Amino acid sequence: MNQPTSPITPDSLTPGCRVRITKQIARQGTALTNSVEGTVVKAEQRKTGSWFAHSKDDRLWLDRLEITKDDGEVYICNVDSQTVIEVIPSEGTDDAA
Repeated sequence: MNQPTSPITPDSLTPGCRVRITKQIARQGTALTNSVEGTVVKAEQRKTGSWFAHSKDDRLWLDRLEITKDDGEVYICNVDSQTVIEVIPSEGTDDAA
């Protein structure tokens, strides 16, 4: 079975679920790491203005995740291979019965 090319799937990142996004940016032998938590507003692929042959509409498409942080700030993240997305279980779900 083929692996999905997109880390964003409708089953895993539905609106309303809580996530932690960790991005790494490589630079001169080290990496900058930034994490942010919030509630998913939408997960989608959106086309850019960049041209890319043999792609849908001949444009470059990027995975984008929009979340709302606890303070109300809207955060839009382009998801790439260096992005880690963790779904945070809601506090109401307890596996110990």
